[in-house]
Amino acid sequence: MVEKKSNRLAMNVVIYTILIAFSILCIVPIISVVSISLTSERDIVEYGYQMFPKNISTTAYQFIFKNPMQILRAYGVSITVTVVGTMLSLFLVSMLAYVISRRDFAFHRGLAFFVFFTMLFNGGLVPNYMLISQGLHLKDTIWALIVPYLTSAWNILLLKTYFQKIPTALLESARIDGCSEFRTFFRIVMPLSKPALATVGLLITLNFWNDWWLSMLYIENDKLINLQYLLVRMMRDLTELLQNVTTAPAGATLRDFPNESARMAMCVLAAGPMLFVFPFFQKYFVKGLTVGAVKE
Repeated sequence: MVEKKSNRLAMNVVIYTILIAFSILCIVPIISVVSISLTSERDIVEYGYQMFPKNISTTAYQFIFKNPMQILRAYGVSITVTVVGTMLSLFLVSMLAYVISRRDFAFHRGLAFFVFFTMLFNGGLVPNYMLISQGLHLKDTIWALIVPYLTSAWNILLLKTYFQKIPTALLESARIDGCSEFRTFFRIVMPLSKPALATVGLLITLNFWNDWWLSMLYIENDKLINLQYLLVRMMRDLTELLQNVTTAPAGATLRDFPNESARMAMCVLAAGPMLFVFPFFQKYFVKGLTVGAVKE
C-alpha cells in the first residue's frame, strides 16, 4: 500500500513537472514579445533579442500612438465588430445547429448536407465581393465587417454534435408541459449547452478580432478601419520609410527607427485584449471541444 502511494506520488510529480515546463514554454514567447517591444532599436541591433531589455524604451509605442485618436477609434471599431458579430453569429449558428440536431425535423438531413457542402465548395472572392458590395450594398459600412462571418459550417457542426447529446426525453417533457420550440431552446437547451456555446463563442470572437482582410476589401472610410488593418497599414508605412533613407530626419539613422520593436508592440496591442478574454472561457473550452469525442 505504501509502495503504491509512493509510485502515485512520483507519477504526480513527473506529470506536474511536465505541465509546469510546458506552461513556462507558453509564457516565455509572450514575455519576449513584450520585452522586445520595450527595447530600443539600437539595443536590438547591438545585443539582439533578449528576455529582459537592458534599457527600457517606449519609442515603438510612441511611433504607434503618434495619432492616439486613430488608435482609439480603431479599437472601438474592433470591439464593436467583435461583440456584435459574436452575439449575432452565436445566435444564428446555435439555432441552425439545434434544428439539424433534431431528428424529428423532416429536413434535418438535407440542411445538414447543405451545411457540410459549404465546407467543400464556396463561391470564391469575386462572388462574395459582388454580394456584399453590390447585392447587399454594405460596402464602406461597419456591417461589411460583420455579415461575411456570421455563419460557419464548422461551428454549426460542432454545436450540432453537442445538442445531440441532450436527452430527447427532456425535450419531449418540455413539449408536454406546453413549451414552444423557442422557449425550449432558450430555457432548456441553451443553459445546458454552456460549454459548447462558450467554445464556439471564443472561436468566433478570435475570428472577428483577428480579421483585417474585410477592412482591406470593403472599407474606404478611415473612421471604420479596425485595429488589425490599421496596424498592417502602419507596418507597411514603416517599411516604406525604412526603404527610403532620404526621408529620415537630419542626424537620424536607420537604427533610430523602431522596426522590430514596433512589430512586437503591434503584436502586444493586437493580442493583448484576447489574453484577458480567454480566461473567462477557459473552464468551458476543453469540455466543449471534447464533446462527442467519446461514445457512451
